[in-house]
Amino acid sequence: MGLPYNSLKGERLISNLKFNEKGLIPAIAQDADTGEVLMLAYMNEEALRRTLSSGEVWFYSRSRQELWHKGATSGNRIKVRSVWKDCDSDTILVTGKPMGPVCHTGNKTCFFQKLTQQDIETSHQEDA
Repeated sequence: MGLPYNSLKGERLISNLKFNEKGLIPAIAQDADTGEVLMLAYMNEEALRRTLSSGEVWFYSRSRQELWHKGATSGNRIKVRSVWKDCDSDTILVTGKPMGPVCHTGNKTCFFQKLTQQDIETSHQEDA
């Protein structure tokens, strides 16, 4: 069961989005219940259409150069609650319910590695 999707309105919204020169747009997945950022990936028009019509998140894999149904292999799908575009129409936000860990490492979110000022200073020292 997908989100209510008016084809005519959907086409108009998609045509107003700013896809990059490769036909992709960044898409952030966020837990609808906690607000936690789960991951960042990219969508092409077809991935966005499938996300809107299926009720599950689809991306475009830049490394494999193909559509990617999030969780198709692992079972850790993201059920869509809502889809938003930002003020510049160049980024998508998908709020949803993760059905398990989202990151390929097994972590709940892909954002589990905090960076600090010390990390930057250490990096600069290693470069010297």
